[in-house]
Amino acid sequence: MSTTICQVMGFLVSSLGIGGSIMATAMDTWSTQDLYDNPVTAVFQYQGLWRSCVRQSSGFTECRPYFTILGLPAMFQAVRALMIVGIVLGLLGLLVCIFALKCIRIGSMEDTAKANMTLTSGIMFIVAGLCAITGVSVFANMLVTNFWMSTTNMYQGMQNVQNRYTFGSALFVGWVAGGLALVGGIMMCLACKGLIPEESRYKAVSYNASGRNISYRTGPYKGGSGYEADPKGRRGPGYEEAPRSEDGRRPYPSKYDYV
Repeated sequence: MSTTICQVMGFLVSSLGIGGSIMATAMDTWSTQDLYDNPVTAVFQYQGLWRSCVRQSSGFTECRPYFTILGLPAMFQAVRALMIVGIVLGLLGLLVCIFALKCIRIGSMEDTAKANMTLTSGIMFIVAGLCAITGVSVFANMLVTNFWMSTTNMYQGMQNVQNRYTFGSALFVGWVAGGLALVGGIMMCLACKGLIPEESRYKAVSYNASGRNISYRTGPYKGGSGYEADPKGRRGPGYEEAPRSEDGRRPYPSKYDYV
């Protein structure tokens, strides 16, 4: 029962993590305009992975997508790629995990096959969570670098040409989603051990004799089976045949007369 609970909980936690990654990737608030020095403004800007938006004080919001890929920074494109790879792996892991659930029976699928599928889905969830966490962290590092560069230029008396941007809500959603996917993948890997049957864990080893069974008999004489050749053909060294009389009879009986 504990294995089933761990597997189901891992599936649910991973599902929340993958759903959060999809939500974070689609959100437009990866970076928001810093209003520390100017709390009252008529225009508020925020950006996402796919478009940048401007919200006016009247409530009107206008968003413009990024029409080109070549004009974007390389790290920005890397963040996009990491989030997409994490989502694809997470969806594939969810598909595999559905068929690997112990409470669902599909045909005559053995527990060993379900254990392998559970381990595969767990690894996919772990990789998906790491991709989400890495992508969000790289974007946050870009924001921190640009923020301090803008702050330095402002304090040095230079004209503040560009606005400063800080962390948006999408970053926190991505961090939480990546952590949930990672925890769910670990739970699936732990549930894999309980799905392996006991007989397949400790297989008994049977030892067989390499040669044919040989039976040993005591005594100097081995009885014949009745189909053997003439005993005279097996006479060993030192055997002397008793002398015969003129009519062909031996003067005293031999041991072969009693066979």
